[in-house]
Amino acid sequence: MEKKKKLRIAITGNIGSGKSAFTKFLADEGYPAIPADDLSKEILADDPDVRDEIIKEFGAQAFQANKINKKYLAEEIFSSKNKLKKINSILHPRVRKKIESLSNEYFKASDIVFVEAALIFESKIEKMYDYVVVIAADKDIRMNRSMKSKKLSESEFIERENNQLPEDVKRQKADFVFTNEGSLKELKEKALLLINLFKALLN
Repeated sequence: MEKKKKLRIAITGNIGSGKSAFTKFLADEGYPAIPADDLSKEILADDPDVRDEIIKEFGAQAFQANKINKKYLAEEIFSSKNKLKKINSILHPRVRKKIESLSNEYFKASDIVFVEAALIFESKIEKMYDYVVVIAADKDIRMNRSMKSKKLSESEFIERENNQLPEDVKRQKADFVFTNEGSLKELKEKALLLINLFKALLN
């Protein structure tokens, strides 16, 4: 008997695109959704080897009273592409390993696992996934969202945006692109459409 196909699908997009909201709609429908950026934060907070490497690279002020000094690290990381590459080289292999492990666990009960991650193409890990879905929106819309929800200044948004691949490049590389410039209801409808597409592929 032929083994049933399992799909691991990445949800990505630039800052302020709404990829987290889109992924939440997928999770609300009962599908496993792994938040890679949250895994990264957990590893940064809890893994002693990672902590040692981060302190070695970014100084003791990267942690305060055993907790991540988020403001300091963000300023350090987003001020330089080399520093961003450095922290990613420390965190990403561990995050990938955790994603593999969680995916295999979730595949026991589900044919589809979604992974939300900001830097799929930047990290050149698109081959880990059967499909890559990009959530896209006009830059001004994304900036306004980020300033509102993440409390970023315009310059902080631009700094982070500049450390990601341009959205039009991601659109070209993606298997599916959903534009998120309307209401949450419209975004939810797009998430449901995606689920139906993948269900049809598996049947």
